[in-house]
Amino acid sequence: MIQRSLLDLNVLIALADQRHDHHQIARTWFASSERHTWGICPLTEAGFVRVTTRPAFLPGPHTFARAIAILQSLKALPGYRYWEIRDGWVDLTSPFVARISGHQQVTDAYLLGLAVKEDGVLVTFDRGLHYLAGPKFSRNVLVLG
Repeated sequence: MIQRSLLDLNVLIALADQRHDHHQIARTWFASSERHTWGICPLTEAGFVRVTTRPAFLPGPHTFARAIAILQSLKALPGYRYWEIRDGWVDLTSPFVARISGHQQVTDAYLLGLAVKEDGVLVTFDRGLHYLAGPKFSRNVLVLG
């Protein structure tokens, strides 16, 4: 069975930036995952542009053109699939909304809900997603590192 992987923003940035502390971990996972499709969604795509173009991005911000070019080059890699979001936040997060512990998990919950709906796996560095997923949805989360 082919695993369908949705990249969290932190994994997407690490995969795209060789200078990132977790680049090698992301790259190793990506290279070793032969039986998978992978992708991003509107949230991670917009998040990548937002984070990598901000002035505080280290070691230096990308231009919008550079951020878009990086996304385009990633989309050309084997196994890429764009994950559309057709459902609202309330619907996608309803199975585990009681486990959301704060405002910083709003986007994480949406991504997890999308992974659950699409019978996929949210790939992240964020260990807190195991709690958010709970036992019922733990198979929908892969924490790297």
